[in-house]
Amino acid sequence: MAAVLVTLEKSAKGGMQKFFKYVPAVVLCYLIAMFLCTLGVWDMAETKPAYSALKNNLTYAMIFAMLLRCNIRKAPKLGPKMLIGFFSATLTITIGFVCAFVLMKGTIASDAWMGLGALCGSWIGGSGNMVAMQDALPVDPGAYACALTLNTVCYSVWIALLIFMVRYSSKWDKSVKADTSKLSAIADVANEEVEKEKKAKATSGDWVWMIGLALIVSALSQWVGAKMGAGFAGMGLKMFDKGTCTTLFVTVLGLACAMTPLGKLPAANELSSVLLYAVVALLATQAPLNALIEAPMWVVYGVFILVLHVVGMYILSKLFHWDLCMVSTASVANIGGPASAPIIAVAYNPNYAGIGVLMGIFGQAIGNFFGLGMGWLLNLMA
Repeated sequence: MAAVLVTLEKSAKGGMQKFFKYVPAVVLCYLIAMFLCTLGVWDMAETKPAYSALKNNLTYAMIFAMLLRCNIRKAPKLGPKMLIGFFSATLTITIGFVCAFVLMKGTIASDAWMGLGALCGSWIGGSGNMVAMQDALPVDPGAYACALTLNTVCYSVWIALLIFMVRYSSKWDKSVKADTSKLSAIADVANEEVEKEKKAKATSGDWVWMIGLALIVSALSQWVGAKMGAGFAGMGLKMFDKGTCTTLFVTVLGLACAMTPLGKLPAANELSSVLLYAVVALLATQAPLNALIEAPMWVVYGVFILVLHVVGMYILSKLFHWDLCMVSTASVANIGGPASAPIIAVAYNPNYAGIGVLMGIFGQAIGNFFGLGMGWLLNLMA
């Protein structure tokens, strides 16, 4: 199923190309697997052992492979203005999550904080972080399904809206008295950095090495996570259970390795994508569509967050004179990650692709920490 969807996305033209831009293949993979689960194509009880054996091992291997792309030493290449803009988008999104939860927690399930924590990880770095949060919090399959629906609807509408707003960017820039004088210089530096990091095509040997390394790290991380979880439990800190500790450990390890020669290993990008599809499909096998009964209110929750995000970014843009290109790219670098941010950046100027890539990579690097923090905070508020 994943192979068919990826092929369709890659070869899509015209209307189908636009469709996949707003509803990526990885999201369709999850939704179709949910539909098949609801129809009873497989026996959930009989497949549970295989699911349990595969999910965690592949999830932590995916996190490690994904974070090997995230060399946080590249962040200064964006310059202070871009970094402040990015973190401002992160701040307004997290404030939106908290405010929306305070106002609407009575309208969604009591365990919604888990799904919303996972969603926060996705809205600060992309869908890979959301998958990582599923076990770290841990998230009930029903809550995860609702969070994914919210993510799909709001993400698709948000991307379309920001692309539509490109033609009106001059009105925004005039309103906030934007300073765009240094944008081209930053774009040149970012593009140079991205070109420098382009890797040679991976060989079969590179794939074998990368798969082995990722699985070894996954096994090591789960062992360390279990030890850390037991230690924290002894201190009365139940929030830091095995899943949380494992995610924290593999995230820190991945970010540290990204700054070493391991960060330049071929096949890391490709393997993380393959594992993302595998894990997403696995998660959906245990999430029937009847979990989406509460989804309408979840979508309202997501729209409310985006409204607060826009208001906050506009106020900050008035104060710091940020142009719409930077604000939009920073927003999607958080909500969509490195795959989506360049789409918005190049809508303004083809030379701005590097800005989107670096911003998205930075979001991917910090998303797990914010997702765990949001889950902990919303749990306290619940």
